[in-house]
Amino acid sequence: MSRVPDALRSGLMALAILTAGAGGYVAVEREQAAAQAMAEQSQYIQAVAADVGTSQAVKIAMVMGSYYESSYRHIGTPYVDKLGKGQPLTVCNGITGRAVVAGRYYTPADCYALERSRYLAAERTAMSMFRLWTTYTPLQQAVFIDFIHNKGEGALYTSTLLRKANAGDVVGACRENPRWNRGTVKGVSVVLPGLQARGDANGEICEVGL
Repeated sequence: MSRVPDALRSGLMALAILTAGAGGYVAVEREQAAAQAMAEQSQYIQAVAADVGTSQAVKIAMVMGSYYESSYRHIGTPYVDKLGKGQPLTVCNGITGRAVVAGRYYTPADCYALERSRYLAAERTAMSMFRLWTTYTPLQQAVFIDFIHNKGEGALYTSTLLRKANAGDVVGACRENPRWNRGTVKGVSVVLPGLQARGDANGEICEVGL
């Protein structure tokens, strides 16, 4: 049974339709219909697909992040992420930091600009840290970009995931994703269902594709 949620699969296939970058995706008729509908209706995925300044890997990672962080919904009003480390002020698809100002409303265009810059930075970091970067598929690259975007460069630097990847064991690196499932709640490290689901799905996408 696939660990990739249907909605995430549909979003990635919609991106493939819009960019003609199917990359070997195989879908049954029901999935094709859902992906086509999303390609026609999702303004976010359309914006990602139309951006000529990003790689296919960044495009995929942005669609993945939009699903994981907001289930493809627009979140324009900053909120306090009570499950996040330090309970950060958060907006759009999981954006935190100095750019997030309490009381300000962020339009879809504002969000896309913030997210795009973060993903491009994550890609640059990945390209410098993964020695065999150019040998990976766009889906594998996207998973590693999502890792950096979600967990940070510091987490990657000391990870078994990076060590395995740089030793030439990309499958082993992919399989490390489900292990990144813990967060801090009230000072205690616990397994978070959202992180577990993200790790499970990313592990499968990275290892076997869609």
